[in-house]
Amino acid sequence: MMLSFVINVVVNCIMTNNNTLISIVGPTAIGKTALSIKLAQYFNTEIISADSRQFYKEMNIGTAVPSAEELNAAQHHFIQHKSIKENYNVGDFERDAISKLKILHQKKPIVIMVGGSGLYVKAVSKGLDYFPEVDTTIRTKLNAQLEAKGLNPLQEQLKTLDHKAYKTIAIANPQRVIRALEICIGTGKPYTSFLTNPEKSRNFKTISIGLNAERSIIYDRINQRVDIMVKNGLLNEVEALIPHKDLNALNTVGYKELFEYFEGNSTLDFAISEIKKNTRRFAKRQLTWFRKDDSIKWFDYKTEVKTIIEFIENF
Repeated sequence: MMLSFVINVVVNCIMTNNNTLISIVGPTAIGKTALSIKLAQYFNTEIISADSRQFYKEMNIGTAVPSAEELNAAQHHFIQHKSIKENYNVGDFERDAISKLKILHQKKPIVIMVGGSGLYVKAVSKGLDYFPEVDTTIRTKLNAQLEAKGLNPLQEQLKTLDHKAYKTIAIANPQRVIRALEICIGTGKPYTSFLTNPEKSRNFKTISIGLNAERSIIYDRINQRVDIMVKNGLLNEVEALIPHKDLNALNTVGYKELFEYFEGNSTLDFAISEIKKNTRRFAKRQLTWFRKDDSIKWFDYKTEVKTIIEFIENF
């Protein structure tokens, strides 16, 4: 009986130590989805999406959700599993993704995670940072300011209180800006000063793979992707969502610009050019975030998959 118990403990430790999460990151439109599918097929495993914009079933074209063919090529999780009407934050995702990983790792020692949402990637691989509780009236006041004067004054306030946060968070996302501001105001300390807490223990190791290219190439790929989205029916998708345009999930690149067009505040050409510009800015912020992580092994976006597989197997 005792010997059997010891053997089971040893086997469980070996299995746990072999559990691996391959995290694929990089700027938008760089080719992360294609690489993740090739790796999932090679390692006979499944994919967890850490792209927070692709969680919502009503948002398809504007978030570059993998095609039906891509979804059929490998089992995906956390793709269009929520409604824009549901509240779903990074803490919820951390809980759900860790739970899913525990299930997948029981049969598959390697699991793939792919996504450009830096905070969501970090939540799974390293855990979320701890933030102290602050007076809830601060957020109420900030939301009132947002409603009365728009996002720009709040962005400028964050720039003054925590310039580092201003440069690294999704500055076009009101929820992220207000969250950073309420910490700054409520604690008297920069939001980013709380981003250095020890990592949470995980029962898997993470191998982080980054895809990158020259900035001009990234920008060209972004511009081409936006043109394809428009051709594939982005305007119809956004128009159908107008009744819900005030929801936080829809306050994002590709949707908010076209809401302005449908309200008569801009021309279509200008709206499309703004989508391209704002997506390029988003890609720049993505790279700023990921470059802070020294554990990421970067590869050119044209690198052959066999080279990346060799790196993973020799890790």
